[in-house]
Parts: sequence; structure tokens; C-alpha cells
Amino acid sequence: MSQQEFPVAPKLRQLLGPSFIILALGLGSGEVILWPYLTANYGLGLAWGALVGITFQFFINLEIERYALVRGESVFVGIFKFFRLAPYWFILSTFIGFGLPGIIAASAQVISVLFGWESFKWLAIAMLVVIGIILTVGKTIYGLMEKLTKTVIMIGVPVIFILAIVFSSPDSWQALASGVIGKGEGFWFLAPGMALATFMAAFAYSGAGGNLNLTQSIYVKEKGYGMGKYSQKIAGLFASGGHQEVRLSGENFVINDSSIKRFQSWWRAINLEHLLVFWLIGSLSMLLLMFLAYNTTFGHPGNASGINFVITEGRVIGGLLHSWVGSVFLVIVGVMLFQTQLGIMDSTSRIMAENAALEKIKHSGNSRVNLSSIYYIFVWSQIAFGITLFLLDIYEPKSLIVLGALINALAMLIHVVLVTILNHRYLEKPFQPAPWRRYIIYLIIAFFTFFSGVVIWDQLLR
Repeated sequence: MSQQEFPVAPKLRQLLGPSFIILALGLGSGEVILWPYLTANYGLGLAWGALVGITFQFFINLEIERYALVRGESVFVGIFKFFRLAPYWFILSTFIGFGLPGIIAASAQVISVLFGWESFKWLAIAMLVVIGIILTVGKTIYGLMEKLTKTVIMIGVPVIFILAIVFSSPDSWQALASGVIGKGEGFWFLAPGMALATFMAAFAYSGAGGNLNLTQSIYVKEKGYGMGKYSQKIAGLFASGGHQEVRLSGENFVINDSSIKRFQSWWRAINLEHLLVFWLIGSLSMLLLMFLAYNTTFGHPGNASGINFVITEGRVIGGLLHSWVGSVFLVIVGVMLFQTQLGIMDSTSRIMAENAALEKIKHSGNSRVNLSSIYYIFVWSQIAFGITLFLLDIYEPKSLIVLGALINALAMLIHVVLVTILNHRYLEKPFQPAPWRRYIIYLIIAFFTFFSGVVIWDQLLR
């Protein structure tokens, strides 16, 4: 590593960005689809699960950010130092977990309803191609993603908030308050007859989920957090002239009172940024979407089938207010889902590109690689995989989302363990997590281990 000065932490408003991206990655899976689906069928007694899930991810994400903040490199580079087979695992688990095009299928289905189209397969294929074009022509991919996600969240969340208030009643507020502490209508914590796999999928997607959490280290590095100030950004394929070499390894600095104080200042700032953007806005978004689903579709006979409850929500909203309001709601949902797929395509391609680059470095000995070209290979490979599934008529949205989420729950368990080892082994004492944070991470590991075992056992008995 080269030697650099640990930067001074800027003001909070200059840090805003990475948490919007990681939040937006979850809006189209757990927030818009899975938690409202469970609420529409079983009520608000499951609201506790959404809050616990996003709180778990809050602590997971910050430990991922910790390493990138100190080292100026992604956790993938760090994990590679002690686990040489890690690139193969991250590429395989990421492609399988997120290559299933359930979210873009849901977006296409919602938009197709607005136009009265019976089939949404070809629209979904066109959307995948549009995503590829958007990611290919940007000047720098991080800057593009930050602008898009901020716009979608700042427009979509307030509209959902207004609709949730309009359709609320004193009884529904009471049901929400009870659900936050785990009390449902005739049950505590888990509803009778509920598929544990779907609950676990929703829990895993309370935020980003799976390996997507790990891209937080890439995004904060590209935003310039801490030692990431000295790292390079992935440029658009055409903006870089088709060739951009990027050094993956981070920077070193002198450990003294000044650098430790600067780290602590950064650490307080990014905790606050992540708390306000990811945890607070994410929690409100999930609870409001569940609340809206409860007030408009709870008990409706068509809820159990796929994502029909979303379409029912739009029709109920349109019937009680005005048809155009229902249409606006469906447009917002469709755009949120599209934007989520766009963000996932970017994040997963970053994950796989960086890990493929690490393998290339290991074999070639050259520490600089053309990361942009590898990134775009994975972008278009995922698009081709999704299109293939659509052409084979494999595109039922909820089934694909649940299957992907279960795979990602296991991937999340593994990467939490690996990052915990990384921060303990490769960060100096002043930069390691406090004991109380370590205990929270151990609790998270125990929870995912236990619940993953329960879900697997439940599926084997079916």
C-alpha cells in the first residue's frame, strides 16, 4: 500500500448518497412486494419482522463500511487476503441469487396492467435492455446511480406516505402499533399457515439483502469516504473510451492521535447518515407500504396469487379516490421496481467484476485491471440470462423473488461471518468495532443460522 493522509470528515450533507443507493436496492423486493404481500394476507402483526430485519442490516452495513473507510478498498479485496476461493463464491452466489429476474418481471406486470396488456414478458425483456443501455452510457456509474435513486425515493416515499394517511383509520393505527411489538390478529410474531420461506425472504430483503450489502463498501469508496478519497471510480463504457485500468488495493496511513480522531469523526458522521437515510427512511417506507396494503387489500380473496395484491391496491385506491390516483400509485410502484432492478444490476455487476479482477490479478501478477470492461461483461451477461428465462416462460414474479431471497439469506449469513473475521484480523485496535457492536453481530449470525435451518427443515418436510 502507498502512504496517504487520513482525510478530514466533511459535513453531513456532503456524505449523503451511498445509503440512498443501498436503500433503493431493497425498495422493489422486501419493501414494495414481500412485506406488503404478507400484510395483505396475514395483517400487520408481522411489522416487527420488518423493523428487526432493517435494524440488523443497519449494523451489518456499517461493519462493511468500516473496512472501506479505513483501508480505502472494498471488503472483497480484504476477504481475498485470507480466503483465496472467495471470488468464486461471490460470483456464483451473486449471479444465482440476483440473476433471477423477478423484480423486473413485477415491474413489467404492474405497468402492463395500466395499459391493459395481458402478457408482460416482452415488456420485461425491453426493460432489461433499457437497463443495460442506461448503465452503459453513463459518465461515471456511481454518479448516475446516486442521482436516480435520490429522485425515485424523494418522489415515491412522500406519495406513499400521503396515501397511507388518507386510507388510515384509528383501528388500523392500533393494528400497526400492535404489529410493531409482534401482536397480530389471533397470533404473536408468526401467523398460522404462513409460509416460513416467504417470511424469511421478506426478512432477508428488509433493506438490500444477500451480497448486495457488500457493495456498500464499493459505494462509500467511490463516494470518497475516509481513505476511499484516493480510490478511482468506474467510468461508463463509452465515457472511458472503452478502456480504464483501476487499482483495487487501498491506501495506508500513519496511525497516530490525529488519524484516530479523524476516523472517529468519520465514524460518527457515517453512522448518523446511515441512520437517517437507510434505517429511518427505510423503516418508514416499509411500515407505510405495509399499512397501505392493510388498509386497501387485507382479506381480499385474490391476494394469495403472485403480486395481484399490488394491482388490487391500485384499483381500490382508484375506486375510493379517483381512477388517475390509482394509476399514479401503480406508476410509482412500477418505477420503484424498475429502479431497484437497475440498482441491483449495477451492484451485482460490481461485485462480480471486482472478484473476477482479483482472480485475474492473482494469476497475472498485474495489480491494475480494466475493471470497466469486466463490469460490462457481467451487466450484459445478467441481461442475457434474464431474457433467456423470459423466453422459456419462467417469469412469475413472486416465486422468483422468494427463491432469490432464500439464496441470498444464506449468502448474507456467510458474508457477515467473513466481514467479522476481516475487521478483527486486518484492522488495528483503534478501528475495530466496540464489544457491544460485536455482540450484536454475533446475535445476527445466530439468528440467520437458526432461522435458515428452520426454513430448510420446513421445506424438506413439504
